[in-house]
Amino acid sequence: MSIVIKAKRNLTVTLVGFATAVTVAAPAHADPVADNSFLNALTNAGIGYNDPTSTDALGRSICPMLVEPGKSLASVYSTVTNNGINPDMAAFFTGIAISMYCPSMMTGIGNGTLLNQLGGLNGLNGLRIPGL
Repeated sequence: MSIVIKAKRNLTVTLVGFATAVTVAAPAHADPVADNSFLNALTNAGIGYNDPTSTDALGRSICPMLVEPGKSLASVYSTVTNNGINPDMAAFFTGIAISMYCPSMMTGIGNGTLLNQLGGLNGLNGLRIPGL
């Protein structure tokens, strides 16, 4: 499978995960105490977790990870799965965290500038994704 096809498939899964997260997540806000709305949104999306405190901390760490130089959505998903979230749910978890803690990134999904914000596919010359 070519790298372009893999990138397109990963982008599609990511966008579906974000779109789903937007529909099941509660309104975006960041509460400095344990964020029950974030945990409730995970529960409502069917994402299981063991420790609410560490899950909340992981959710809060998503936005800073996304803007770190050299980070990609794939590396964020890996971090999420390495912290006890089912790999099949990593995109949904990430999407919910973004909608709760850095909702301005959700705007990038709507207006097609998400990849510009994340730099997730830099270096894949010739990659053209219809509509983006």
